[in-house]
Amino acid sequence: MTKTALITGASSGLGAEYARQLALRGFDLVLVARDREALEQHAAELHSRFGIAVEVLPADLLAPRQREKVERRIEADDRPPIDILVNNAGFGLPLDFARNDIEDEVRHLGLHVEVPMRLTHAALGPMLRRGRGRILNVASVAAFMPRSTYGACKRWLVEFSRWANAQYGPRGVTVTAVCPGFTHTSFHERMGLPPGDEGISDFLWLAAPDVVAESLRDAARGKGVSVPSLRYKVLTRVVRILPASVSARLGQRGR
Repeated sequence: MTKTALITGASSGLGAEYARQLALRGFDLVLVARDREALEQHAAELHSRFGIAVEVLPADLLAPRQREKVERRIEADDRPPIDILVNNAGFGLPLDFARNDIEDEVRHLGLHVEVPMRLTHAALGPMLRRGRGRILNVASVAAFMPRSTYGACKRWLVEFSRWANAQYGPRGVTVTAVCPGFTHTSFHERMGLPPGDEGISDFLWLAAPDVVAESLRDAARGKGVSVPSLRYKVLTRVVRILPASVSARLGQRGR
């Protein structure tokens, strides 16, 4: 029987790459993002290339009624069940919290914490009843170092996923926090920074296909936390033992 994956933030970046790699594995897809036109174009390409069914679900996940549409799709008994949920939607803000608009910060917190919490809750019921399922919450290596509210949000996602995986993994449902480092996607361009303008060494940049492939392997192995690439596995271990003042300075690198 064909399985189905639902991906948020699926129109570009890591979300689009998750869609491609899961389509390659034969999954039907439900793609969620705000931009209907971009979603429909991506869906047509995936259907043509891989011959899988693709459902487009345009939604602003910060608008309660639109988010609830996604929750209802995850919970639906009369539609193909969601076997994999990828909580990927997100955006970045400048690191100077004091200068940021507080309403932007509230939206940032909502999209990175409340939305994946709600969608994970919606998915757990049906998955636990079936005794199988995977949930991937896209976090960041920023979760392991002081990095304004972005790092704080991602730390919440890591700890929640680690706990949920221990709690529900024995019942067949794994929950994995994916913690990539700097990755070549459109994420930084949407913040107004052109490629190469991050002040980050080329050595630290990752390719989106590699990040997604490694995270899917880790999820299949039942890992609660996935840190793609050896270089970032080492970096996150080193950062944990550094004084807070030093790791905070490191956290100021890049955007």
